[in-house]
Amino acid sequence: MFRLSKKRVIGLLAVVLIVYFLGVYQLPYYIQKPGGADPLDPIVEVEDGYLSEGDMHLVTVSGMQATPVLYAAALLLPHHDILPLDQVFPEGMTQEDYMAAQLQVMESSQEAATVVAYEAADKDIDISYNGVYVVAAVEGLPAEGKLESGDRIIGIDDTEVHESQDLINYIDGKEAGDTVTVMYERDDEEHTADMALEPLDDEGSRIGIGINLVTDREVTVNPKIHFSSGSIGGPSAGLMFSLEIYDQLVEEDLTDGKQIGGTGEIDYDGNVGRIGGIDKKVVASDKEGVDIFFAPNEGGREGSNYQVAAETAESIGTDMKIVPVDTFEDAVEYLESITDE
Repeated sequence: MFRLSKKRVIGLLAVVLIVYFLGVYQLPYYIQKPGGADPLDPIVEVEDGYLSEGDMHLVTVSGMQATPVLYAAALLLPHHDILPLDQVFPEGMTQEDYMAAQLQVMESSQEAATVVAYEAADKDIDISYNGVYVVAAVEGLPAEGKLESGDRIIGIDDTEVHESQDLINYIDGKEAGDTVTVMYERDDEEHTADMALEPLDDEGSRIGIGINLVTDREVTVNPKIHFSSGSIGGPSAGLMFSLEIYDQLVEEDLTDGKQIGGTGEIDYDGNVGRIGGIDKKVVASDKEGVDIFFAPNEGGREGSNYQVAAETAESIGTDMKIVPVDTFEDAVEYLESITDE
């Protein structure tokens, strides 16, 4: 009968502990690396929408909390970033709260993309505004302890709030130290809270009460649309959502049989905004055989998403075409131009 000596048992336990530490123990760092570039056809479905020969792609960045093994690998591998955990998850927010907020932002992004695409395609769309929701109150700023995630802001002083821009525009006319009265709903009851405006950054260029907001819009469209984005969060897929929706709404095949990728936050006016991790999204798109990649141009400023994307494409030797865009229309016009060739 085989028996383990005390020394051997201790040795095996030490090995188990070392393996656990290296592969499982979580460090206070977060690793971001290239994710995927998935076709949007299964994710976005417009009722009776037109089919295309090619695909629009949703491009993602993969992220995870670091273990010693993952940390060491990230030091060696290209396009892997190691970030302190508190730079990824805002102070005062749990990872669960942060992910819930990111999913809410994704829903808002899909809604903006829907509005942009349906209006561009001249399809039936109706929008009603029902105030704005508090996503989170920022620790250390006036709203902390007064407003909570899920509160619906309906007014500030004597001004009604229908969308987040109403609140931003009102506060823009104020100065630090001014007191405002915020009217909000919680558990179907109306409340008010008085708060003094404070600087939101070290430069004092922005003032506010310290809340992250999302506008509560009710968007009704015809034909109907359905999203199946699962656990993917954040705003950066806005541009590609809008292009996929538009491609299904119009008879012309915008893809021209090509694989189209890209990234960029989109607002309700079709403007394309900067996102993070553009280099990783270029790498992910190249691995999936994407032919054309749209990147936020940011008005051509130095260090724009487009410049970083173009530099990354050159460094990995891809044949993928990197195209700068400032608006949804820029992307549509580019795709229409290649279908005419």
